Amino acid sequence: MTPPVPPRSSRTLPVALALVCLAGTVTLALHRQWPAPVRHWAIRSLGGVPTTAAAPPASPAPDHGHDHDHGHAHDAGHDDHEGHVEEHSLHLSEQARRSIGLEEGEVAVSTFTRTITVPGMVVERRGRSRFTIIAPMTGYLARILVAEGETVAPDQPLFEIRLMHEELVQAQTDLLRTTVELDVVRREIARLEAIGPEGLIPTKTVLERKYELHKLEGVLLAQRQALLLHGLTEPQVDDIVASRTLLGRIVVRAPGRDAVDGGDRLVVQELTVDRGQHVVAGDTLAVIVDHAALLVEGEAFEQDLSPITAAATAGSPITAVLEEQGGAVRHVEGLRIAYVADRIAPESRTLRFYVALPNEPAATAATEAAARFLSWRYKPGQRMQLRVPIEQWTDRIVLPAAAVARDGVENFVFRANGDHFDREAVHVEHRDPRFVVVANDGTIFPGDRVALSAADQLQLALKNKSGGGTDPHAGHTH
Repeated sequence: MTPPVPPRSSRTLPVALALVCLAGTVTLALHRQWPAPVRHWAIRSLGGVPTTAAAPPASPAPDHGHDHDHGHAHDAGHDDHEGHVEEHSLHLSEQARRSIGLEEGEVAVSTFTRTITVPGMVVERRGRSRFTIIAPMTGYLARILVAEGETVAPDQPLFEIRLMHEELVQAQTDLLRTTVELDVVRREIARLEAIGPEGLIPTKTVLERKYELHKLEGVLLAQRQALLLHGLTEPQVDDIVASRTLLGRIVVRAPGRDAVDGGDRLVVQELTVDRGQHVVAGDTLAVIVDHAALLVEGEAFEQDLSPITAAATAGSPITAVLEEQGGAVRHVEGLRIAYVADRIAPESRTLRFYVALPNEPAATAATEAAARFLSWRYKPGQRMQLRVPIEQWTDRIVLPAAAVARDGVENFVFRANGDHFDREAVHVEHRDPRFVVVANDGTIFPGDRVALSAADQLQLALKNKSGGGTDPHAGHTH
């Protein structure tokens, strides 16, 4: 007799239940691979988060000798209504967030540039930034036309010197005498050539006058060169010849535009003379500086020669960091290495390299009088830190250093989950004073919101909450 065939629904029900169970198991196993919004929705819908293998076990609560009530509505250590593991989760009030300066942000995948940081100091460009103004001739200072610290333009008059050098006076006198003699000879030749046909004035006489003219022209040329060597300029010598007057004063000017690289903002850094002072040719009158462009001298270790040379060859951007008043930090980005020294400093065993630093005025003058004086933002002697790029890592999660707490060998971030923060163990690939590089291994996902600051405070609060900060023997009688 053929046994009765069970209904179709009774045959498929066990299979369906098995498939549902299998699907649930796979879903829970792979929940970390879901996109962040879907995963968070699923977590809230299911009412909890499976504990990950990366999360460390919670510290056991200390026994204070009290009877514990295990009959409450929630599982021990879990809050099923909030979608997080209670022992790895922390609730913060709005006041607590403000007190620790908590900031939140979304996780993103980016490229991280690893750098080395070396000390540096702002220095002048040797041979280009400093000009020494000297007295071209002996005399006394009749007028000083600038003040120390004042801004001057190229070719601007700086000093007026009353000439007292006997040799210079004699050289000018000789030049005038020769000039007058030349005029006499020229007029005599013109008179002789205008008298009439040959025979009245011998040809020899005219030739002698022309020979004399050539001699005087040679003497005049030599005397002009002598005055130029004394420090006079071509226009000054021409003026002596044209006006038939000795030069009694000379004006000393700032360097010309052809000698200035940084622009037209020169500053009188130092005045070394006083009005009425007697000066000798070659004495220093003032020091003028051009700080529109400076250098940052970096000192790296000898083993950093290869990456620094590579950065200089590739023109990689360098960042200079300057600490200002009140703890503020200024970042000067996009700088380039000008050149690398060709030797290692023997006394310090360091490699020196130089980064070009464009300068800028520190502030805008409020009055016309203040506009005469200029203060540059960067000054020689200032200390800086130079960040030189070494290599780049792609497809990494980069977080601020304050976003990752370190506890022994573990590193944690705190993911925002409603009004709670859930602790997540992460794999740290690199850490420096500014950033932490977290492996993009699925522990946290792009789009997750995490605490970008105060991670150490959150970790400490979580340990205190679980009893890590209390005396484990409190309440016991031994």
